[in-house]
Amino acid sequence: MSQSLKLPTDLISVGHITGAFGVQGWVRIHPYSVQADALLHAKTWWLGRTEVRGADPETVSDVEKLEAKRHGEDVVARLMGVVGRDAAQALKGTVVQIQRSHFPVLSEGEFYWLDLIGLAVVNLQGESLGVVADLIDNGAHPILRVVLAQAEPAAREYLIPFVAHFVPKVDQQNKSITVDWGLDY
Repeated sequence: MSQSLKLPTDLISVGHITGAFGVQGWVRIHPYSVQADALLHAKTWWLGRTEVRGADPETVSDVEKLEAKRHGEDVVARLMGVVGRDAAQALKGTVVQIQRSHFPVLSEGEFYWLDLIGLAVVNLQGESLGVVADLIDNGAHPILRVVLAQAEPAAREYLIPFVAHFVPKVDQQNKSITVDWGLDY
């Protein structure tokens, strides 16, 4: 691993290392995405004990990914300069980040979850439901967690299945999502 003086400005956390895999220096990564496409696709990973935003560049290193593959729900990888089980185990807890510009290109109608976070959500009647705070994977389909901030201590929350029946339009350019969902649901 090499120390980098200047960090890319588009780093995104995509997983964290949970420990060693085998005895030859492979690491096991818990991806933050079910598909883990970005993790498997990118050739260079940025490793640090915390997310880069606000991190000291001295605490983050770039490393070349030599090999990576799915292993159950995790990803296992061999990284340049990580030799032996002890070296791999020493990386446990490290956050793996990838430059957004290195994410795979998506097909029409596909979205990275991180691009949906913060988008305004309006129903077919033009009523504001709030903004996307998070997405949840329930196995069958993703669910938008939409939060309407209020002056009251308890903010209103909607859990909306992210399927065409309930989400007819996503407009990333205008930073909005149109849903078929009532305020009283």
